[in-house]
Amino acid sequence: MPDRGGGPPTGPRIRVGRPSRRVRTLLMTLGVLAVLGMAFTMFAGFWTDWLWYRSVHYSSVFTTTLWTKIGLFFVFGLLMALAVGFNIWLAHRLRPPLSAMSMEQQNLDRYRMGIAPYKKWLLLGITALVGLIAGASASGQWRTWLMWVNGVSFGQKDPQFKLDVAFYAFDLPWYRFLLGFGFAAVIISVIAAALTHYLYGGLRVTSPGARATAAATGHLSVLLGVFVALKAVAYWLDRYGLAVKSSDFKATDSWTGLRYVDANAYLPAKTILFCIAVICALLFFATLWRRTWQLPVIGFGLMVLSAILIGGLYPALVQKFQVQPNEQAKEAPYVAKNLAATREAYGIEGTQVSEYPGVSETKDKTKLRDDADDAASIRIMDPNVISPTFQQLQQMRNYYAFPTNLDVDRYSKDGKDQDTVIGLRELNLAGIPKKNWINNHFRYTHGYGVVAAKGTEVDSEGRPVFTESNLPSEGDLGTYEQRIYYGEKTTTYSIVGGPQKEIDYSDDSGEKTFSYTGDGGVDLSNPINRAAYAAAFSEPQILYSGAIGEGSKILYNRTPKERVEAVAPWLTIDGDAYPAVVDGRIQWIVDAYTTTNGYPYASRTTLGDTTADSLTAANDQRAVVAQQNQVNYIRNSVKATVDAYSGDVKLYQWDTEDPVLKTWMKAFPNTVQDKDEISDELMAHLRYPQDLFKVQRELLTRYHVKDANTFLSGSEVWQVPDDPTNKSGDAVPPYYLSMKMPDQDQQAFSLTTTFTPNGRDNLSAFMAVDAEAGTEGYGKIRILKLPTSTTVNGPKQVQSQFNSEQDIAESIRLLRGGDSEVEYGNLLTVPLDGGLLYVEPVYVRGGDLKYPLLRKVLVSYGGNTAFENTLDEALNKVFGAQAADTDPPADEGTTEPPPTSTNPTVREALSDAQEAFDAGQKALEQKDLAAYAKAQEDLEEALKRAEAAQAKADQDAGGKNGDDKGGDKAGGGESTPSATPSGDTGGGGSDSG
Repeated sequence: MPDRGGGPPTGPRIRVGRPSRRVRTLLMTLGVLAVLGMAFTMFAGFWTDWLWYRSVHYSSVFTTTLWTKIGLFFVFGLLMALAVGFNIWLAHRLRPPLSAMSMEQQNLDRYRMGIAPYKKWLLLGITALVGLIAGASASGQWRTWLMWVNGVSFGQKDPQFKLDVAFYAFDLPWYRFLLGFGFAAVIISVIAAALTHYLYGGLRVTSPGARATAAATGHLSVLLGVFVALKAVAYWLDRYGLAVKSSDFKATDSWTGLRYVDANAYLPAKTILFCIAVICALLFFATLWRRTWQLPVIGFGLMVLSAILIGGLYPALVQKFQVQPNEQAKEAPYVAKNLAATREAYGIEGTQVSEYPGVSETKDKTKLRDDADDAASIRIMDPNVISPTFQQLQQMRNYYAFPTNLDVDRYSKDGKDQDTVIGLRELNLAGIPKKNWINNHFRYTHGYGVVAAKGTEVDSEGRPVFTESNLPSEGDLGTYEQRIYYGEKTTTYSIVGGPQKEIDYSDDSGEKTFSYTGDGGVDLSNPINRAAYAAAFSEPQILYSGAIGEGSKILYNRTPKERVEAVAPWLTIDGDAYPAVVDGRIQWIVDAYTTTNGYPYASRTTLGDTTADSLTAANDQRAVVAQQNQVNYIRNSVKATVDAYSGDVKLYQWDTEDPVLKTWMKAFPNTVQDKDEISDELMAHLRYPQDLFKVQRELLTRYHVKDANTFLSGSEVWQVPDDPTNKSGDAVPPYYLSMKMPDQDQQAFSLTTTFTPNGRDNLSAFMAVDAEAGTEGYGKIRILKLPTSTTVNGPKQVQSQFNSEQDIAESIRLLRGGDSEVEYGNLLTVPLDGGLLYVEPVYVRGGDLKYPLLRKVLVSYGGNTAFENTLDEALNKVFGAQAADTDPPADEGTTEPPPTSTNPTVREALSDAQEAFDAGQKALEQKDLAAYAKAQEDLEEALKRAEAAQAKADQDAGGKNGDDKGGDKAGGGESTPSATPSGDTGGGGSDSG
């Protein structure tokens, strides 16, 4: 009788525990929708990528990469699945017909019976899982595959095995991948086969009798034989791997290549181990006939013992008793190979090292002063300091901004090149008046105009002398497309060209609107595209917004480095993209590198470390975009441009001999244009890249020597000094500067740096490379090596000398008075008549505006220092003489110029200027920027009137003096020097208001 106690009836329990048909239908519908949602999201990512690559005309990069990944995924996924699946099937097929009914087998019977109905599905599931994992791993090797299948010869052979470098750079990485895949397939197959044999009685752990059937023994022996055979192949490849093996060596922290112990112990040991492994593999295969593991196990034990003794102990004994007692002689031949390979791999083999005294022997002070003007166009505008000044004076609107670090370029005017500090007025979404989706992505879409200033001059207030300024920009650059849709600060997407008008720029008459007409961007008129981008960007408004219509395009991936990296994922991108006006367009110029870490004997370097300096530490946007961080070969093989308006990307072949670039050009045909396609105007703005220079200077701290014994002794090791202008502790950045090295006849646009001895602060060398593309000397590296017997102050010591001199320290203390801040600019080093000239601009951030103005210039030469208002004054003081073409001061002439106080028009203008200056100071105190700007305009206008009035007075006085001079000439008198207008400051800054 059933229990009819107080429990609930069974009917309601069943209804509660089992969902109704409506609920099951709803759950099934939700599940299907979830699957469809995930599938569409995956499709959206794929589809938007395809649309983007098509929009930039690099769809072949997308398809080649995609099909390569798909091919590798299916081929290696299928191979892994077949290998594992076949061995599981074979182990099941070789199972014994009857199992001894031991307790172990009785327990296993339950599992066998449980999986019996699902054996096929379980087999398919296991093989699919391992296939998916293996395929996904293999697809990540698409670069390795493309380099192997498209590799071209280097035309150079390694000194040990006499194989082409291409074998190490392109072939060996692929062989190692295949070997690793083979090991993985065999290990997984052994585990899967062993478990299957155990489950079906082929292997026994606790049962009496034989531990394995003959079939299981033969099966597993063959798999282990394959494993040992692969180990033999690994030993053989390890022989060649010694040429690209990194190891610790006292001569360098990143030694690569064979040393004495490698060539005389490891190399023969690997050959012996290869032979032993082959024999051991054959013994495993022999178990198919002998049905015993005795010999294979003995052979495997012998191989392990040999690996310990021959592969480990023997090389250690050779190192201890042969190398260490006479290391210099033993290692010297191998160090020489490393020196030659490293210098070739990093492009520093042609470095010209010259002895340089470090102390001037010229006694003629006037000649030294003249030579200082001829030695360099000293840039007193530091692009890494004056960005806030550009921001304050040329931002115009809050929704514009300049990058933290401006750039240095060269522009020609009247046939003369001028070092120019340049920046773009880019879009700054943080400064828009009202933030919402429409404003952020439809209304405020682009920056506007170039702002440029002379690198070697400032005005009387210490401000930049702009050669291109205002909004819209106007000046020396002429007419060009000023809208900037693609820039370093443009990191969000914009939707342009549709019914919603964009804010172009604002002037006194109000806002100007614009609608994008460029070729860039992806069309959003198609509803499928809109849905895909809504899903890809997680922005549903893209799907239904009325601001999107016919002609609408979406712009994204908008930074120059991001775009070049996307269209050429096989390149390493320099950290500093810089703008230039070329053929009526603003073009971002991006340097790109081909690299490998498989160059035999060339020591490796870590790009992230060697390209870091005080600028990258403060601005991560300047960090290199590296495809592989550890490299031992690098070439600046590609120059790329990105159009700031259309986003159009062009890649130009720069190094026509680079085999790595040729390999990638075979893999991605028609993506890189010939070098001949570079226009003359673009060529004028190409330059030697900073990150390559930083890598080379780091290598040259050790590899400037060519003698193996000197390299081993470490007596000539240098270091890149820390930046003395700040307390970051990071390396000093290299500086672009037009200067003349001792063996050059005229100034050349150069990239420069200094070296100090390892662990010391005095100067050991100065390095410069000709940085102007298209010139005969482009890329030539020169090093001026100072004698070790003479101590010449390095950058840190010069900075300390500046700070410790009482007069300079007092002046700096006064500059810091109130709420002002003193900021040091780039400490430039210039070789001059056997000595080193140091120049450092000093900026002051005063008042409430907090933007730097050049107030002083520090100069040091031969232990003498000067701290003056202008560069000319500082040079005059250091050398104790004026330049030969400079007029003498008034107190040194025979006749003083007429005082301006006698001219009432000048007095009136100067009085107005003083009033304007006072009004500006008052506006600063009240933080009234509009009033301050108005006062500055009034000040400038008054000074112009004063200058014009003074010029007229001088002209009138000149006419009278001309009459007097006639009388003087008749009587043998001397002429009178003309007066200098009061507004002329000689291009330097001053403290005057």
